[in-house]
Amino acid sequence: MKRTDSFISSQCFVYLIIEALLLSESSIAEPRAKTIQITCGNQFEHNNTTFVPNFVTAMDNITQQISTNIFATAVAGTGPDTNYGLFQCYGDLSLLDCALCNAEARTVLAGCFPYNGGRIYLDGCFMRVQNYSFFNQYSGAGDKAICGNTTRKNSSFQAAAKQAISTAVQDAPNNLGYARVKVSVSGTINASAYVLADCWRNLDPKSCKACLENASSSIFGCLPWSEGRALNTGCFMRYSDTDFLNKEQENGSSKVNVAVLVVPIVSSVVVLVVGIVIGIYIWKHRYIQNKRRGSYDVKKLAKSLHCSGLNFKYSTLEKATGSFDDANKLGQGGFGTVYKGVLPDGRQIAVKRLYFNNRHRALDFYNEVNIISRIEHKNLVRLLGCSCSRPESLLVYEFLPNRSLDCFIFGN
Repeated sequence: MKRTDSFISSQCFVYLIIEALLLSESSIAEPRAKTIQITCGNQFEHNNTTFVPNFVTAMDNITQQISTNIFATAVAGTGPDTNYGLFQCYGDLSLLDCALCNAEARTVLAGCFPYNGGRIYLDGCFMRVQNYSFFNQYSGAGDKAICGNTTRKNSSFQAAAKQAISTAVQDAPNNLGYARVKVSVSGTINASAYVLADCWRNLDPKSCKACLENASSSIFGCLPWSEGRALNTGCFMRYSDTDFLNKEQENGSSKVNVAVLVVPIVSSVVVLVVGIVIGIYIWKHRYIQNKRRGSYDVKKLAKSLHCSGLNFKYSTLEKATGSFDDANKLGQGGFGTVYKGVLPDGRQIAVKRLYFNNRHRALDFYNEVNIISRIEHKNLVRLLGCSCSRPESLLVYEFLPNRSLDCFIFGN
């Protein structure tokens, strides 16, 4: 979705926090936040001035709902820039893991800009946002199966997988659209076929069954491979020879018990994130209402940033990364590409090149860099500064040579 600089920088901050949380060991189960496929709309948004706030409002509404439920829908705005949003975690995820999967989904889905919506399938959840109502759809031209191709299985496994898939199709419509099935492979010790089936909870049982029947028909084509996924408009299905499912909850209150066990570990980080994000959002909302964009004193803030030592010249970062040479590319995410660089004084850095930039909102960008740069936490890589003196914004982080973030957090 098209975003202003303040939206980008605040989302980047949230994304950095989420990356740290995903790498931490506070989650008892597994959010399965790996992206399987993202599909963007084929039409451009109508007006970013109204479309972007509607998108943010819809995402915030969904996030609030999943604090107590694994399914949420939201509608924000009116007219051609209305945002209709749907999110669902698969039935074996805890509320905490569902929140983590949601954070990853909404971050990556924002990369569909400048189109008017899209959908993303992760191994633990699904999200879709459009500028039209799609809540009753359960099939579409984009329905497909994605097959694993690493291992071919024998006929015994294929028979077990077909049985498990057929059972899931029959059971799910009468169980809130969710089923998990395990069928032992005949003649093989400790070998089973595992299946997960999930319909979006806005569908009635009849539509759910129709969706799963279509999904099973396509996923059967993945056999004899060891794994397959069906990505349908109204449902998700997966089979595998590996147990990818989280443990079943023992009783109705177990999800709450999981949260109680985890909260003492991550409470300090959560409070920090919620406080800063809410504070920044409220401040910006009031500030934008009281001042026009033309009154922003960008030069004053730029001078302040320069004096604080957070400002980097664009030419310095361009030279440090070899003009953003692909050979120095470290990775790519929902908001930009990260490059390795070396400053003239020999310091190694990681430069995130943001996809979007709007100089009319430069004041918000400067303010947030000032805020984020002061935060020090064991789970966060330090932000050294930024550059927005050209038509694109750059964030500069410390670089950990030959080591990943999880090594930095948990290493000796």
